[in-house]
Amino acid sequence: MGKHYKLDKLEALADGDQSFLEALAETFLEEVPADAIILKQAVNDKNMLQTYQTAHKMKPTIEMFDLGVLNNLIEVQNWGKLEKIEENISKDLDTVLNAVENAAAEIKADFNL
Repeated sequence: MGKHYKLDKLEALADGDQSFLEALAETFLEEVPADAIILKQAVNDKNMLQTYQTAHKMKPTIEMFDLGVLNNLIEVQNWGKLEKIEENISKDLDTVLNAVENAAAEIKADFNL
């Protein structure tokens, strides 16, 4: 468990409650991959407001599951917030999208979801 994500922060919150961890895993799978699709489309469309809002929404979950891409996500968020349309954000975006995809696949397997 936890090659593409870590549960350390969540396990501390769960205090041994496995059903709580499972609920968080389900929530991750319901929300984060869908948000990643929206984020990708927003960046492709150069929709700065949607990029900022979606990246900002994803930050707490990405941090809690410790995907290791929080700084990349912040770069994407700031690209949208500061309207840095002339800058190429694709490397950071790809890093975030790959991390989400890998973590989602691993979480599905680890929690039998």
